[in-house]
Amino acid sequence: MAFTAKDVADLREKTGCGMMDCKKALTDANGDMDKAIEILREKGLAAATKKAGRIAAEGVVYATVNAAKNVGVVIEVNAETDFVAKNDSFKSFVETCANTVIEQNPADVAALEACKIANGGTIADLLREKILTIGENIKIRRFKRAEGAVITYVHGGGRIGVMVEFDTTAEIAAKPEFEAFAKDVAMQVAAATPLYLNKEAVPAGEVEKEKEILTVQAINEGKPAAIAEKMVIGRIAKFYKDVCLLEQAFVKDADISVAQYAEKTGKELGGKIVVTGFTRFEKGEGLEKRQDNFADEVASMVK
Repeated sequence: MAFTAKDVADLREKTGCGMMDCKKALTDANGDMDKAIEILREKGLAAATKKAGRIAAEGVVYATVNAAKNVGVVIEVNAETDFVAKNDSFKSFVETCANTVIEQNPADVAALEACKIANGGTIADLLREKILTIGENIKIRRFKRAEGAVITYVHGGGRIGVMVEFDTTAEIAAKPEFEAFAKDVAMQVAAATPLYLNKEAVPAGEVEKEKEILTVQAINEGKPAAIAEKMVIGRIAKFYKDVCLLEQAFVKDADISVAQYAEKTGKELGGKIVVTGFTRFEKGEGLEKRQDNFADEVASMVK
């Protein structure tokens, strides 16, 4: 399977490895992107890839909760340029979409676009109006809605939106100390990019694949098979700490995990707090946009 300069650029974007290493990995993998990533990881050159695809599309991620703070939403709406994302009319449209999700609980984007709004029209009508007046293509990409004790957080002016769900009592959820704690957890999700809530949520197949990669990595370091097996046990524990929110070291106190922080806060507030889920949207993740000149930069290395 042949590969292009863009493939090399994409592999570099996903792994952070050097261009020549990426080119060699793609050559060894016969152009297979997933296999190339695996080769780079076995050589110890790349960490576990946390997000596939380039983050390139413009627009905004927005997150909010209702006045009662018992329904939350995180939503992504894309546009063609970053300039439009700063447009007040565009931002107002995104807020209308978010509030409609909170109030009407549509099942998906198509159902959201069919929702009626205050002016008697639908979200789809308003979307067409915004496309005409703003002069760019605009697309509602995705959203997630949650009920119960929820907190939302927006980072980087709409680059990242986070929603975290908790199981606790209404009395604890109403306390300002709980809100401060919940915001800390949401900021952790934004900064540390967990993929799963806890160890139990990681698919068994992914754990086995990780063990295989770590075993090859240890053997490539010159370790005997028996030693490599013991090393893999320790490295799998580190893998969980990298990808599972509740296993991660808390960003404000690395001596405790996020799970321990939740347990500690619950005791301080006279009850129990359990983090039950989270959603993290990063603007444009997995979407393609017109390419810049980076592919040209590596073209000569592929030829």
